[in-house]
Parts: sequence; structure tokens; C-alpha cells
Amino acid sequence: MMTLSEIWIYPVKSLGGISLREAHTEERGLQDDRRWMVVDEENVFVTQRVLNKMALIGVEIQDAGLRIFHRHHEGDEVLVPREPVTGELLHVKVWDDIAEAVTVTREADEWLTRQLGKKVRLVVMPESTERKADPRYAQYGENVSFADGFPYHLISQASLDDLNARLADPVTMRRFRPNLVVTGADPYAEDAWTYISIGDVRFQRVKPCARCVLTTIDPQTAEKGTEPLKTLATYRRMDKKVIFGQDFVLSNPGLIRIGDPVTLS
Repeated sequence: MMTLSEIWIYPVKSLGGISLREAHTEERGLQDDRRWMVVDEENVFVTQRVLNKMALIGVEIQDAGLRIFHRHHEGDEVLVPREPVTGELLHVKVWDDIAEAVTVTREADEWLTRQLGKKVRLVVMPESTERKADPRYAQYGENVSFADGFPYHLISQASLDDLNARLADPVTMRRFRPNLVVTGADPYAEDAWTYISIGDVRFQRVKPCARCVLTTIDPQTAEKGTEPLKTLATYRRMDKKVIFGQDFVLSNPGLIRIGDPVTLS
């Protein structure tokens, strides 16, 4: 029997993730997942691919907004209100997409600039923003948050276990920043799924997830190495890309919980 074993959101793109017991599913992703993003002076998105130190910044959701903090420096934090204070409308770039976003607070901008050693701003995606997932794979005009490409990313625990059996130093699931982790499946079984249901919520697989150098950054130390990408490249190459995990879109909204059965449908 397959079950949902982990739920993760990453409220600020490329900052720390949050493990949840339950989550509301929405068209553009899990509630609060990648709704905020850090941008540079050109309004281009910033990630750990360029600034490894982003791995050391954690996020906590509170009633009024976000607490963003340095995980190794207790008390070094900034509180970010859910409702923007500065509220300047920007057109921000995420890969090839241009999307509307709103600045949040000067305090958050100054804190992140100090932490990252680069002038940046924090923006949030308003509900009115439309950012379409790649229509070659998402067939019904689905919107996506500030995630790289698609609203949901899923990996089976067995796939990670198989990878770790090939590595000298095992890695955690955090390297791959999934939203959903499933136990009880065979390694890489998710490659062949078309539709799945988690409890009463149905998802459609749209494409494999091509992995990048971000997986080589240790989320505990922000140090960059060669694994697990080097090993994955020896047995998970497809169309000149290294594949691990699958991207999904939502078929119907609802609530998902740890322990929910996962069925093929």
C-alpha cells in the first residue's frame, strides 16, 4: 500500500522548507508554497544556484506572516507581514517568464541584502498574477507559483533509498526539495504514473524533473560538492538531462494529510 509520508512547502523560493502534517492543495501549488521570492536589482529571481548561502536561511509561517531567520545564528531574523507594506508593483523574471509581483517591506529587503551580500528585494505573488505552466505539458492552462516550472513535485522514498545505496555519503530528501513524498512504491515507479489520488485529491503527472547543481548544495552547511548529481548522471540520463522525481499538476483541490493512501487512478 502506498502512502503519503512527507509534505513540504518552501514559502520563499530557494530558502528553507517547512515540513507539514497536512496542506491545502491549490492550482498553483500547495498553499503558501513559493509565493514569495528574492529578486536582484534587475528584478530577476535569485536562487541557491548562484548564492549558496540561501540554504542557511529558514522560514517559519506565523499567523501574521513569515519569520525568516538564519539557522546558525539564533535571534538573527526578520518578520515579514503577509500583507505587503511597501506594495510596489514589479515585473519580475523567473526563467523565461515575466510575472507581476509586489514588494513586501524594506526591513525584509535590508535583512536579506545583509545576509546574502548582494542587494536584493523580497516580493510576493498576488492572487491576481497569472503565470502559466509550460503548455507543452500542462494542457489546461494551469497557473504556477514562483516554482521553477510546475505546481507539484513528487519523489518516492524508494527512489531516494536506491540512490543512497549507490552513494558513499547518503543524502536526505531535502536535497531535492519535493512537495510530496510517497512510501510503499518501487524505486522510480513514479516515472510511469499518469494520474494519482492522494486521499480524495487527484493529480496528473506532466513530466520528469530535470535536476541541476542545486542538488549538490548541502542544506545544512551550504557547501557545494559534486554529489548526488554525479552519481545520478550514471544511470538516470534521459534526453541529455539527469532525471529524479516527477512534476504534477492538480486535477481537483482539497486537503491532503500525512498517511493518506496514494492510489493510481
